[in-house]
Amino acid sequence: QVQLVESEGGLVQPGGSLRLSCAASGFIFSIYDMSWYRQAPGKERELVARISRFGVVTNYADSVKGRFTISRDNAKNMVYLQMNSLKVEDTAVYYCKAETFAWGQGTQVTVSA
Repeated sequence: QVQLVESEGGLVQPGGSLRLSCAASGFIFSIYDMSWYRQAPGKERELVARISRFGVVTNYADSVKGRFTISRDNAKNMVYLQMNSLKVEDTAVYYCKAETFAWGQGTQVTVSA
């Protein structure tokens, strides 16, 4: 069956970095765009970044441009989110998504001093 499994998030200080990964299985990974979303407490889930099936096209939310980088490895069925210069407002549950049909379980990222 289709599975998306995110790596463990964690607690990071402001200004720090964290890399999330998502392992995909149960579908032909290389033919689908992949995305990362996040949902902060009391807020709606929002798109953070999206990458096209061959990794040629990427899109980012304005709030993370220049700080976050999405990438993928089609040989390993993996998608990544490198998060740098983290801010308190980046605190959220982060979800991996295979567009448009499957979600991961989510992983908590907390940015706090």
